[in-house]
Amino acid sequence: MILACGEALIDMLPRETTDGEAAFAPYPGGAVFNTAIGLGRLGVETQFLCGMSNDFLGDILRDALDASGVDHSPSPKLVAPCTVAFVKLVNGQATYAFYDENSAMRTLTVAPAIDANALFFGGISLVGDGCGDTFEALMLREAPARVTIIDPNIRPSFIRDVVAYRARIDRMMAAADIIKLSDEDLHWFEGEGDLADLARGLVAKGAKLVCITQGADGVTGYSANHEVFVPSERAEVVDTVGAGDTFNAGLLAGLDRANLLSKDKIANLSAEDIRAALHLGVRAAAVTVSRAGANPPTAAELGL
Repeated sequence: MILACGEALIDMLPRETTDGEAAFAPYPGGAVFNTAIGLGRLGVETQFLCGMSNDFLGDILRDALDASGVDHSPSPKLVAPCTVAFVKLVNGQATYAFYDENSAMRTLTVAPAIDANALFFGGISLVGDGCGDTFEALMLREAPARVTIIDPNIRPSFIRDVVAYRARIDRMMAAADIIKLSDEDLHWFEGEGDLADLARGLVAKGAKLVCITQGADGVTGYSANHEVFVPSERAEVVDTVGAGDTFNAGLLAGLDRANLLSKDKIANLSAEDIRAALHLGVRAAAVTVSRAGANPPTAAELGL
């Protein structure tokens, strides 16, 4: 079982009314939420942890998790507003305006007992105090015994205290078995330089697998003994919302299907193990970018 720990929010996506007027429509979303949905649709036993509002927006989130077979029982219903993100697309690329103050997500302060063998963390839930403290403490508590994965999925405009945020992510990446970063995120954290050298630097610090995505150019996985490149799948891009989140779901589903999500096995991945997991990740992401919004594929759509 994989426990996805992080934000659930409502994405207000740009749409057009029947009268041709510009509008926004509410869709369940959030980086970690999208990954949980993707995992559930790919048939992986998945739980989700986030503080979620007891209002009708929270109901939208819970209904979506239920529809994809994701167990949200670890997530408390809280008397607080739901986080909302307005999304603007420029040439298919998403930019965001977040409304998150005193939200249900932010007020999560207690982490439950864990049954999962792997835990996934990331997104804006790691920015700031409140749930950021809770998720960091949970990861550091569980990392010695369980596989931990992090994708910071940086939103620079959301980060008010860059020094504190960098310090948190550095601590969490140092504890993580698997790190996934886009090429832009890698440079944001590690500075300029050759991508491969920067990724190998993270492996040298203790990560067992570092995955660096480069959009349409594909993804490279680095371990202590291997460097594996997988090209992206060809797709007619509608928008890129949820592409990286879906890649994460495919990657983790591939590792889970191969029974590799244990501390000893993740430390000894073969090149073919890495290639197969990366390939499922890029296949899943290609489906998501071919349709509007974060809409990960099911196992049946991928022929699994």
